Amino acid sequence: MIQIRDAPYVAGFELRTMADFLFEIGLEEVPARMIAGAQAELEQRVVKMLERERLVRSGAMAKSFATPRRLAVWVEGVAEQQEDVAEELVGPSVKVAYKDGVATPAAVAFAKKAGVEVAALKTITNAKGEYLAATAVKAGRSAAEVIAAEMPKELAGIYWAKNMYWRAGRPERFVRPVRWMVAMLGEKIVPVEFGGYVAGSVTYGHRVLFGEQEISLKAPGDYEDALLGGFVIADAEVRRQRIRKALDKVTRAGDPEGAGLRWREDHELVDKLTHLTEWPSVLLGRFEKEYLALPEEVLVTVMRDHQNYFAVEDRDGKLAPHFLAVLNTEADEAGVAVIRHGNERVLRARFNDARFFWEFDQRVPLVERVKLLENVTFQKDLGSYAAKTERVRKLVSELAGLAAARGVAVDTLALDTAALLAKTDLTAELVKEFTELQGVVGGLYARAQKFPTVVGDAIYDQYKPASAKDNIPRSLEGSLLGLADRMDTIVGMFSHGLEPTGSKDPFALRRSGNAVVRILSESGLPLTLNHLLAISNASFDETAKLEQFFKERIAFYLREVRGHAYDVVEAVMLPGPEGLRDVVVRAEAVTAVRGSGDFVAVSSAFKRMKNILTQAREKGIAAAGGVDASLLKEPAEKALAEKSAELAAKVKGLRAEKSYKAALEEIATLRPQVDAFFEAVMVMAPEEAVRANRLALLEKVLGDFSGIADFSEIVIAG
Repeated sequence: MIQIRDAPYVAGFELRTMADFLFEIGLEEVPARMIAGAQAELEQRVVKMLERERLVRSGAMAKSFATPRRLAVWVEGVAEQQEDVAEELVGPSVKVAYKDGVATPAAVAFAKKAGVEVAALKTITNAKGEYLAATAVKAGRSAAEVIAAEMPKELAGIYWAKNMYWRAGRPERFVRPVRWMVAMLGEKIVPVEFGGYVAGSVTYGHRVLFGEQEISLKAPGDYEDALLGGFVIADAEVRRQRIRKALDKVTRAGDPEGAGLRWREDHELVDKLTHLTEWPSVLLGRFEKEYLALPEEVLVTVMRDHQNYFAVEDRDGKLAPHFLAVLNTEADEAGVAVIRHGNERVLRARFNDARFFWEFDQRVPLVERVKLLENVTFQKDLGSYAAKTERVRKLVSELAGLAAARGVAVDTLALDTAALLAKTDLTAELVKEFTELQGVVGGLYARAQKFPTVVGDAIYDQYKPASAKDNIPRSLEGSLLGLADRMDTIVGMFSHGLEPTGSKDPFALRRSGNAVVRILSESGLPLTLNHLLAISNASFDETAKLEQFFKERIAFYLREVRGHAYDVVEAVMLPGPEGLRDVVVRAEAVTAVRGSGDFVAVSSAFKRMKNILTQAREKGIAAAGGVDASLLKEPAEKALAEKSAELAAKVKGLRAEKSYKAALEEIATLRPQVDAFFEAVMVMAPEEAVRANRLALLEKVLGDFSGIADFSEIVIAG
């Protein structure tokens, strides 16, 4: 069998002709939420493909572009030809290749495979003996040939939340139908084929402002300027800043009386509109002040979630009777007036609907709506929302009892009332029309119907936090209600085999789990996950699955929300006590001290101790039941035993005070004794009693100092 050894390049980048590369795929309008991820992935895929095919240096300069109708990437300095590659091929053994000094068919076949004459074959010696070898030069392909072959694969590999077929009998799937492609290496076209199109050098501008006119590109570097001439800002970040500046400018211009108007900051809406537009502009609209009598939450939801409008507030932060609309066009004064009138008319109709539903819903008090929940299905296997309500009431009662037993007072009557009424707004017309307001409407109705503030706030906040940026409920009652509601959902779904799998999570259980973790970590409630699992009526098998599920959610929280490194998370998770706040504090302590040289050295030593003990157990070598001081022979092991015993008492006290950073700093002072021990002491001594005693010493050191974190999980450079 022919083997290929390490292959050095024959020609370097400096010997090849370079050119910039541009690729653009034009599409029907792509949903805004999918664009940013696809833009980043396309750039990553193109650069990696060019690196893999030896067409660019590692770390080549690249830039990506995206609008609703296009994804594009530009890469600087792409070689127009792959370099030739020298391969050292190893063939048959000399004994097989020659017989009586004459080349056998095996040698001839090997020479033909390598593309050389038999006489050019050479002999090498390796561990197995003498073998034939040959150096073959593999000619590099042109960049155009490589890109044309590889680019369709990269396009097909882009992840989209939803794909579609659009050509009958054709295999390709993509987020939207392809409408054109550009692929240029310098001034040359690369014939990439995908979705029924062959790439060229022609792109298209704004659908309305530029029509169907073609924009011919002469070189990749012309791309941005050429599209600007076609009323397209290809750089998403430039569009984002243009939108923000326009929002500021138009708001100031619409405030001639100096009321201090400002647009309400909304990063998510800015991002959404950045990816909904190619040539954004902003107009200021107005609505009648009488609508301000409606709750602000309703007005903002209608403007933001249904119309993509920005709310406007005065200097006191109160909602003003204005809105800001971002357009994907530009118009003269008369045209803007027409567009403004249309937007105001649509918003007025939506506000009228909201006002009608708000007033109509008030005719049926929340208490009377409880009965209506029997007709609202929660999940086919878990019954109605009326049944869920009763389960949640039972759970919050038990959780409140656990909190009270630990010295935290909860308004149990208000909590029970909130649990009883929490889902009643599902029967309200306002929620049916504006589903984003579920929970919020219930809280608003509770306030309007003169329930205690704590009841209204708990209902209002029951779905918080809805994301990593969202706040947790403002009250303990709201936190308890949120915990009980989510635990009922999670445990119920797990009990019917509906837990998340892979990337699929149709019931958003991971999001619910993230919320449970955040509330337990940040609310001040003296509750643990074990408390929640103990009262959730889960079976033994379900409990094991739930523990793993929440372990993953805790790790996600520590990494993605708290920003701790992966190894720190693993270190504090393994020995962790039940309380999540304690896990968070320990992670912060480990992160704070992990840069210390002594801590790194001790962590490395603890890893070594753990490995020695693991290997000993695997070989059936047992440690002694305890450390026998009389068997400590070497000065280094005596010093380690004495110093570790001295530190153990200090560390125990600091752990009890939750002074974890100070405890870790104390543990790090063990470095000299640990270093000396491993330099002077042979743990696996031939004498059985001495060996067992030394293993017991390592077990004791690990046991005394691993309560804060499993130091063996800390990654040590090198």
